[in-house]
Amino acid sequence: MEFFKTETQINFLGVKNIAAVISILMIIASITSFVVRGLNFGIDFTGGTVVELAYTGQADLDHIRSVLNNSEFKGAKVQYFGSSEDVMIRLSPRKDMNNAAISNRIMELLGSGKQHVEMRRVEFVGAQVGSELAEDGTLAMIYALGGILIYVALRFQMRFSVGAIVALIHDTTITIGFFSLSGMEFDLTVLAAVLAVIGYSLNDTIVVFDRVRENFHKIRKTSPIEVFNISLNQTLSRTIMTSFATLLVVLALFFYGGKIIHGFATALIVGIVVGTYSSIYIASPVTLALGISREDLMPVKKEGAEQESRP
Repeated sequence: MEFFKTETQINFLGVKNIAAVISILMIIASITSFVVRGLNFGIDFTGGTVVELAYTGQADLDHIRSVLNNSEFKGAKVQYFGSSEDVMIRLSPRKDMNNAAISNRIMELLGSGKQHVEMRRVEFVGAQVGSELAEDGTLAMIYALGGILIYVALRFQMRFSVGAIVALIHDTTITIGFFSLSGMEFDLTVLAAVLAVIGYSLNDTIVVFDRVRENFHKIRKTSPIEVFNISLNQTLSRTIMTSFATLLVVLALFFYGGKIIHGFATALIVGIVVGTYSSIYIASPVTLALGISREDLMPVKKEGAEQESRP
């Protein structure tokens, strides 16, 4: 039948054991790095000082970053705040300077330029706020995974749900592990990107599972592993096009979006690549390993239904 013809005949699941070994090694590396090195948390989580400045004209962010990096405020995060004349500077915690001293030093460094600079506010963000954000962010991921578990179980079957959740945990662990290994700053924008990766990866997995369920109903006398391979091949072009189009946008953010969203774009790039991989080599093999079969997706027939339907 024409319906069952696919443009590609790749035996994806023929290398599932190799893929499993690669994934296990990446997860071990991620967890080990997280335990040993931890994450380089940004001011959103660690606390610090927020400074707002107002310029008479458009502020030169690169110049401001350069001046601050050559001072005791190395690593300060600088961004526009509302308009190109308003600037927000986020500084790491400093025990040797209070707000007044920080304000005076910032004005000393930046107030000698051609443009007039006005100090709007200097505000300390406590570490307690940061710990609450870290806790809330962790809870947000747990709630998201729990909701997905219920959704996939209701829409498909519990074995599919477990496969999807294992894939999402795989993606989240490796994405966070990348930031631990690289030492890149982990802030709220990166956390938002991790949550976005969960949604992206789930969407890709759901498309594959939809086709698997459809093929289980239509293809007879075929083993489950062959059904999964056929389904993966049939959805391959859609997966490639979606991932490619999304990556183009994220790469544009990475190269032209500025330093303030560099971490956000990096997390999305890693997450998209890993999420596409896990939809093929994690979600499907795990579901197969749990013993999914055609009978699991067939509606349950009630006893006496045939007799009741007769006139």
